[in-house]
Amino acid sequence: MQEILVIGSSNTDMVMSVDEIPVPGQTVIGGNFRVFGGGKGANQAIAARRAGGRVKFLFSVGNDPFGEAALRSMRREDIDITHALVLDGAPSGVALIFVDARGENCIGVAPGANARLSPGYLEQHAAIFANAAFLLLQLEIPIAAVSCAAGLARAHAVPVILNPAPAAPIPDDVLRGLFCMTPNESEAEQLSGLRVTDTRSAEQAADVLLGRGVQNVIITMGGNGALLKGAAGLHHEPAPAVEVVDTTAAGDTFNGVLAATLAEGLGLHDAMRVAVRAASLSVTRRGATDSIPRREDYRT
Repeated sequence: MQEILVIGSSNTDMVMSVDEIPVPGQTVIGGNFRVFGGGKGANQAIAARRAGGRVKFLFSVGNDPFGEAALRSMRREDIDITHALVLDGAPSGVALIFVDARGENCIGVAPGANARLSPGYLEQHAAIFANAAFLLLQLEIPIAAVSCAAGLARAHAVPVILNPAPAAPIPDDVLRGLFCMTPNESEAEQLSGLRVTDTRSAEQAADVLLGRGVQNVIITMGGNGALLKGAAGLHHEPAPAVEVVDTTAAGDTFNGVLAATLAEGLGLHDAMRVAVRAASLSVTRRGATDSIPRREDYRT
């Protein structure tokens, strides 16, 4: 198994179960409250590791109890965090999450130390790109750091998987030559300007992103699976029917497993099939990192 380099965020997720997600001005009485490790970068690194990948994770936390807990969690997962940045004077990232009775969620993030991950720090550690089979990125760190990481990967001939979450404007120099982009339906809508409601409209949105230089686009569609279009062809992978408990980290599970199975040598179609299966299993469990399955749970 070749090494997967993940550069991204680490947060502490504070999750409350509610019957309905509150609207502005509304107060709701919640049920269970739990605290989990989270952040898209951390979740995807753990998903890739539990899928059997060799993972190096570069991220930034504060010198505080949340940061210490994040570092301990990564070590327990046997993820290489040699180049993690621990900052004095900046709090670790925190996410506040409501999960309703249908398993849907609403999330607010205070990025804290994640916002301090700089291009300069990445350039100081550019040597880590030399051993990577794939680079996995998200958008919970500054876009300047994302752009820098993509450029360093390109200089080392490392293919990049970009999960554009949360959706934000992305410079064309990041998208040009990008191996794979993995938005969900709402992110695909924001990035393409087209409403995504089914596989046909997902294909049209993918065409817009392909037109900006991306090699492959995979749009994740929840219970409808995922649609791939690009250099690897056109393919819709349906999702197995499951009882949804909590959708938190389903997309992160998909991306981490996708990267790990690609690093293992599977083609994009087969890697997507495995990732859909893993993500579908994750929504049957509560929490972020707690919901991420292990390889033996979905590969027989």
